[in-house]
Amino acid sequence: MKKYVTRIVIIAACVVVAVYYLFPTWRDYDLHRQLKTLSGTDSLQFVADHDLGLRDARARRIKLGLDLQGGMRVVLEVNVLKLIEDLAKNRDDVFTQIMNEVRAEAGTSEESPVLLLRRKFESRQIRMSRYYRNLRDNNDDIFKFLQDESTKAIDRGMEIVRNRVDQYGVSEPSIQKLGGTRIIVELPGVTSEAEVRGLLQATALLEFKLLKEPDVTYRIAEGIDKLLAASARTDTLLADSLLAGTTAPDTSRGDTAKAETTKISTPEGELSQEEFTRKHPFFSTAIYTEQFKGVFLVAEDNKLKVRRLLEREDVKKVIPNDMEFIWSAKTQLLGERGQEKKFFTLYPVKKNAELTGGVIVNAKWQIDPSYNRPIVTMEMNNEGSREWARITGANINKRIAIVMDNAVFSAPNVLTKITGGHSQIEGMESEAEAKLLEIVLKAGALPAPVDMIEQRSVGPSLGEDSIRAGVMSSAIAIGLTILFMAVYYRTGGGVADFALVFTVIFLLAVLAAFQGTLTMPGIAGIILTLAVAVDANVLIYERIREETAGGKTPRAAIDAGYSKAFTAIFDSNLTTLITGVILYQFGTGPVQGFALTLMIGIVVSLFSAIVITRVVFDMMVDRSGVAVNFG
Repeated sequence: MKKYVTRIVIIAACVVVAVYYLFPTWRDYDLHRQLKTLSGTDSLQFVADHDLGLRDARARRIKLGLDLQGGMRVVLEVNVLKLIEDLAKNRDDVFTQIMNEVRAEAGTSEESPVLLLRRKFESRQIRMSRYYRNLRDNNDDIFKFLQDESTKAIDRGMEIVRNRVDQYGVSEPSIQKLGGTRIIVELPGVTSEAEVRGLLQATALLEFKLLKEPDVTYRIAEGIDKLLAASARTDTLLADSLLAGTTAPDTSRGDTAKAETTKISTPEGELSQEEFTRKHPFFSTAIYTEQFKGVFLVAEDNKLKVRRLLEREDVKKVIPNDMEFIWSAKTQLLGERGQEKKFFTLYPVKKNAELTGGVIVNAKWQIDPSYNRPIVTMEMNNEGSREWARITGANINKRIAIVMDNAVFSAPNVLTKITGGHSQIEGMESEAEAKLLEIVLKAGALPAPVDMIEQRSVGPSLGEDSIRAGVMSSAIAIGLTILFMAVYYRTGGGVADFALVFTVIFLLAVLAAFQGTLTMPGIAGIILTLAVAVDANVLIYERIREETAGGKTPRAAIDAGYSKAFTAIFDSNLTTLITGVILYQFGTGPVQGFALTLMIGIVVSLFSAIVITRVVFDMMVDRSGVAVNFG
């Protein structure tokens, strides 16, 4: 028994890890099963009591694809031809004729519109610099510029779509690039065709809004806090929802992480976390500190709660008509090393924008050679330059939020009056953040139109039917496989069936661990995996039969069976794995779902067929000393 301890420990560890990753899926199913039995106030109370559990389980469960969950799949195409046309500095009859020819040819050609445009210019022996950039630039320079702008247009489109989908509140959306001009958007649970079309195709709205003064912001926040505290004393449901999952900070230290002590220092004295939350329901979730003066930090888990509080009619009356709260587009990690948490920033801004993004001519990120830090330079047209000089001159040492589609991407501080329309934005922590800000600023300057070329809806009832059919087909496949192995290979078949259960568990656990999405083709991949797993056992068992017929002892026959069958098993699984990688790399949608489960299944089935069954057989032979019945 001792010589098997290492392998048994490895198998046990794998099972524990698998259970850990699969538990949220079971937890999500169990909580929603309980929620379906409730209604009215009971369901609201249940959601308040299990708010964190519901969100955590939903975030870590096995994701379901559109064909299982229902929703919409939209394919968008960025209109690169319109972008190329807008980038031209002048347009005469010759240019219009060339663009018409490129537009006609692009409909039937696989080549990029930029390459087609270059060929048209060169066939007429016309320099591209006549219409693009500077006269000193050659065709290679302009071609590279247009290609770069086309690529960035896709990135801008994806960022705009991602931002809008996040604000729309879709859970588990999928947004990915396809080829050089297309974006695939999958929205589970969304059924309104008109809303999706308006959401994805509207022009990006870029605005510059001034932040409210910190002292004014704090007084308003105090008013909201006192109002909610008074309401919570008479509204039990509100009080319970405020207490559910709230972690209060130690405001004396300006700490944004969870307080490690049971007492919290406040001007009123030391309070327990529950007392602090009851007395300061707004400040317990929307954290206001000296370090981040003028804005609020909200833990990712509390964002929905704060949003609901701000949407209350009585709270809206406390907020001035010229002010609104806008969320940051991204989260930031705060807290002690190893205990960081994700926080959104809540910006109090003036409702009316000072300037819109239509005045921006260009934006570019670069590394500041003086300080070796990323910066973004921004250039405005004449009208924008005059307005920007007036705005910055009147608001020195104040912050201006850069807002796109009602989400703040940056809020730089105005250091001096900016004239000439050339601005430099500092304070980015990384190149990625600077690149994102460039994309946001350009989204308001040169928006490439986005066309919806494909739209497909899947109803939730059809998704339920797919799940039912998938579960039924899987159950039948597993049942028949188990029955065949048990009848044909007797004891050996029973061991293979035992390992088959672990194969399914490990496969689903890996899918959950890597946030994979389960689709109907994915279920087909799981069923195929079961056949592949059994196939490995068949090769081993047939080899053991041959070795036993040749007169070898049970131990020697098993050793020889696994050793000699391994090469054939490894080769066949490797070729299948390579096929799966190719399908995943070059396939889309359903093909990728099938390939993903197939690749995971190949790896876990090898582990089950070779490691788990081998340990069981070795232990059986050592204990009984007789051959295992392989039929």
